[in-house]
Amino acid sequence: MRVIIAGGGIGGLATALSLHQIGVPCRVYESAAEIKPLGVGINVLPHACRELIELGLGDRLAAIGVPTSELAYYTKRGQKIWSEPRGLAAGYHWPQYSIHRGELQQLLLDTARERLGAENILTGHHFVDAVDKNDGVSVTFRTNGGEQKVDGALLIGADGIHSALRQKFYPDEGPPIWNGRILWRGVTEGASYLTGRSMIMAGHQSLKFVCYPISEPKNGKQTINWIAESVLPPDHQWRREDYNRRAVLEEFLPLFESWRFDWLDVPQLIRNALYAYEYPMVDRDPLPRWTHGRATLLGDAAHPMYPIGSNGASQAILDARVLAREFRAHGVTPEALEAYEAERRPSTSQIVLLNRQNGPEQVMQLVEERAPQGFTTIDDVLSRSELEDVAANYKRVAGFQVDALNARPPIVPLT
Repeated sequence: MRVIIAGGGIGGLATALSLHQIGVPCRVYESAAEIKPLGVGINVLPHACRELIELGLGDRLAAIGVPTSELAYYTKRGQKIWSEPRGLAAGYHWPQYSIHRGELQQLLLDTARERLGAENILTGHHFVDAVDKNDGVSVTFRTNGGEQKVDGALLIGADGIHSALRQKFYPDEGPPIWNGRILWRGVTEGASYLTGRSMIMAGHQSLKFVCYPISEPKNGKQTINWIAESVLPPDHQWRREDYNRRAVLEEFLPLFESWRFDWLDVPQLIRNALYAYEYPMVDRDPLPRWTHGRATLLGDAAHPMYPIGSNGASQAILDARVLAREFRAHGVTPEALEAYEAERRPSTSQIVLLNRQNGPEQVMQLVEERAPQGFTTIDDVLSRSELEDVAANYKRVAGFQVDALNARPPIVPLT
């Protein structure tokens, strides 16, 4: 029997491709009527890029992504706190890519249809329920034609932060937890800045701007993904019914009107947006358990986290690869699900909690607290060892230290 994958996002499709690679039949059931290349930019970290390359996607990935070469932190005044090389420039054997989320999902979708067959990537199927049987699991989906029951060996819930499978396991959990911050995420055709492959973060915990290019330079211009972030008053009622509504620039542009640096004009970048959306910054508490019998959770369904440290999609890809490895070791069995969870749940729970403390971005808050009016030299505010310790600790927790990653054997053996 096939493995049933509920959810056709990055995690679900990476799982399908990983299971196909090891010869395990599977079928993806996506809730949306059509999978479209929507969204804004994301970063795929070297440990996740490695896994995509080992799935045979290296050339396709390189064709749509920008290899990030630098991550730099700045104050709200545009003063440089510090920078570090990223990807190949940092000594990794694999790149880090800045990429449009929709294009990455489309790449995975096209590849899955090619390798698994289009008949194994179904849309318009919303998960309703699952019941374990002696030799498998019976899953009910809601479709336009009514309810449909599907039998499979195991069920993988990769159905996102609003996971219906997670809700079945934890019916009293409630909605995602909002931390009082709003993200306005947009895409602009703008002038290249710094190296043309730089990811920058400016500001501090309550007011921040992030941007990075998601296309190669052409005539001095690039497609630039940006995120503006602000803390709202405790009594503010954000529009919960419009979880990713179109952004109204006038609602947040004034907060960044003075952010004109000699290397980047933030208000101009916002004004010239091709499109922008508003999102609450939400996550969920780590769970005590992902696996229940013949079903488990994966990706944002298992460990939704703040978009700090560029880890959401990357961790979903790692989930998929570890799951495939455990299927190889234990067969398509509940024991494989338990072994997968035993490795992935503790490590992703750490990342969720570390991101609540601002992850590697906490250096910006430290500088804001110690030198809100600016500084002459960063060494007067924050020591080099403090900076390096923050970055090194996050890489350790998230699993992408350079030497360790380069030395680690493949998660899924290539032979």
